[in-house]
Parts: sequence; structure tokens; C-alpha cells
Amino acid sequence: MICNSVAQALDSIQDGATIMAGGFGLVGIPENLILGVRERGVKHLTVISNNCGVDDWGLGLLLENRQIKKMIASYVGENKEFERQYLSGELEVELVPQGTLAERIRAGGAGIPAFYTPAGVGTPIAEGRETRVFDGKEYLLETGLKADFSLVKAWRGDGFGNLVYRRTAQNFNPMMASAGRVTIAEVEELVEVGSIDPAQVHTPSVYVQRIVHCQHQEKRIERRTVRR
Repeated sequence: MICNSVAQALDSIQDGATIMAGGFGLVGIPENLILGVRERGVKHLTVISNNCGVDDWGLGLLLENRQIKKMIASYVGENKEFERQYLSGELEVELVPQGTLAERIRAGGAGIPAFYTPAGVGTPIAEGRETRVFDGKEYLLETGLKADFSLVKAWRGDGFGNLVYRRTAQNFNPMMASAGRVTIAEVEELVEVGSIDPAQVHTPSVYVQRIVHCQHQEKRIERRTVRR
């Protein structure tokens, strides 16, 4: 479904939903969809993302607006409001090793309920959880992750919902697109059906329920680093 606006694309998201949001740092985030969720004002969200943006951009805007109840992420070090809410008990947090987070999302999209991984064994992450030994090595049981809605960002999409990601936007976006009950994609370029080479499609249209063309892209830099 091609949506005429971000508001239309997000019109079924309700309080208490579980949302996946693609991107790594501020790269490849669905920035316009995140702004739309903020405007929609839905509360008590569980959000699954590699990190939670920064204090004034990305998912950090939803934190600032007190819309997130629980965050499942691998890295949260760039967001002071995240730290404040977590330490004060306002925000529930589940920290997951980055590779494990990626695999849990991939597993959820593939219909795999759980898998074993060596990551986290012997750390507080493994306390009270099931482990097994394979070939003399201990592994931790992790469950797949799925979401009510996956919000992803692509460079190019067509009217069917086939998506092409640009460079590092291929981080968490493709796997999240497969793990949402409803996947909503914002694209920089909306092209005619048939104009994307099938061999270049990263996410096939079967995974995408809604697509919206967003011409305005800020693409902020999380931490600018320059040579001396």
C-alpha cells in the first residue's frame, strides 16, 4: 500500500505496541516515521532497536516525550535522557549483545522461536537462564524477536514495496523488515514498479505492507570526527 503521508502510514499504531526501528546510531533510521510516532502521541511502547538515538533526535525524541515503556537494545551510551530514565526506574531496559540482537531479530523473521549462542555466557545476562553444552562449550538460549510494527528506512522503493537500502542503511533494516507483523517503510525515492533490477532488491515486497515517500531527510551525524 502506498501511503500519502506519514500519518496515514502510522494510523493503526496504538498504545502498548511493540515497535522495531531500523538504523545504527543515526545512520539509516526511519527519521520521518519516528517523528510521526511522536506526533501521534502513542504511549507505553516497547521499542526494539540497536540504540535509542541521541537526546534530540531519532528515538531519543520518543524518550523525551515519555512514550517508551521498555527498550530492547545493544547500546545506549549516547543518550543522557536514556540514562536518567533508566536509573530513576522510569524506563525498563533489556540490554542484548549486538550480534545476539541482530540474530534474535533475524530468527523472529524466519519463524525460528529460539537458538543457542555463546555470547553472554558467564555474564549477568545469563543469570537464571537456560544454557546447554555442545562439543564441550556452553551456550545460552535466546528467543527470537518479533514486533507489531517494523519501521524501516530505504533509499529506493517501488509501488509493490520492494526495497533497496543504501550502504550502511543495510544494518538492521533488512532483518527488521522481515520481523514485523506490519512493516512500514519510508523511502527517499519512490519509483515505478519494474524499474528496480530484481537482483538488486534487498527486501522483497512480500515483507512490506506500507510504503511512504519522504522527501525531507536530515541525516544527522551522531558524532563528528575529523583528522588533525
